[in-house]
Amino acid sequence: MCGRFSLTASGEELAEAFGLDDPPEVTPRYNIAPSQPLLVVRRERGRPRAATLRWGFPGGNPEGPELLINARSETAATRQAFRESFKTRRCLVPADGFYEWKRAREGSDPFHVRRRDQRVFAFAGLWTPAPPGGGDAGACVILTTEANALVAPIHDRMPVILPPEACAVWLDEASNGDALEGVLRPLPPGELEARPVSAAVNSAANDGPQCQAPAAPRPVQGLLFPESEPR
Repeated sequence: MCGRFSLTASGEELAEAFGLDDPPEVTPRYNIAPSQPLLVVRRERGRPRAATLRWGFPGGNPEGPELLINARSETAATRQAFRESFKTRRCLVPADGFYEWKRAREGSDPFHVRRRDQRVFAFAGLWTPAPPGGGDAGACVILTTEANALVAPIHDRMPVILPPEACAVWLDEASNGDALEGVLRPLPPGELEARPVSAAVNSAANDGPQCQAPAAPRPVQGLLFPESEPR
């Protein structure tokens, strides 16, 4: 899955990476969490444009999750909650890394996964407009796929990271099922690195460089309570 990620690139870097006519106004985000606003790139009038959406589709099920933040790439084209967006409302979600938590005997250890070259990249995303009277610009989800060999020891799923040449395919309204399926694959593990980071990222209230600080040694078991999981 993908439940937290970071985007610290400048507007100029984003404009260059995604072919935007104007650099978007951005501030560094080290711990983007569900329900928060995030930057997306979508095609409008034939050109890629930056927009701000809320992370998470409405769940629509009183007994299910409040927000749907991820869509499985294997079923997004057919699942009712996502199939219309998969056909006509695909977007890029710029990022420079994502977080995942590895289960441990004493709790869960956070890792930050990023490109080895530390360049900005894009997750494959879907968006939906706000309902009438909703008062916002709409919502988005991030597609996930099976984990590659780097991420698999941490978690069995990972976000779909699009190679640069796949971004145009994903945004193109004319792309068919075969073309789209071809880009919804795990990024090769050699292009990524995973670093254990500070437990500060566990709290969505923290959104500064401390979230990517190196992990502190765990206390001796029995002396201190283990770190809490993300909340």
